[in-house]
Amino acid sequence: MKKVLLLFLFIGLTSCFLFQENGIIFKIENNSDFPITNIKFTTTKNLDSITFDKISPNDFREDFLSMKHKTSDGSYTLSYIQKDSSIVETGTGYYTNGGSMDSWIRFEINNDTTTAKFGTFPE
Repeated sequence: MKKVLLLFLFIGLTSCFLFQENGIIFKIENNSDFPITNIKFTTTKNLDSITFDKISPNDFREDFLSMKHKTSDGSYTLSYIQKDSSIVETGTGYYTNGGSMDSWIRFEINNDTTTAKFGTFPE
């Protein structure tokens, strides 16, 4: 009886992943001393994207980028405008056959760099 109960529990937990929408959870943290504007997180060829108008210093935005339009391989791009009106583009990551290789990505924007960290399970 315990084995049957454990089997149902295992099937119940793993089935949640089967029906999960294809995409990636992301977080953009602005650790710089200035606001950033016109933020855009997108897939290759801009088929799927999410935009934000502004992220103030020491603030963040997080969301889920649905990849329902992707059926090929590609990467992600984060772009934004700094205080001096320069455009920063950071290309990173990889997805294959329209499916993300990771479940989340976190971007950290500092005064002079943008870093990306990926993971399989949400932080």
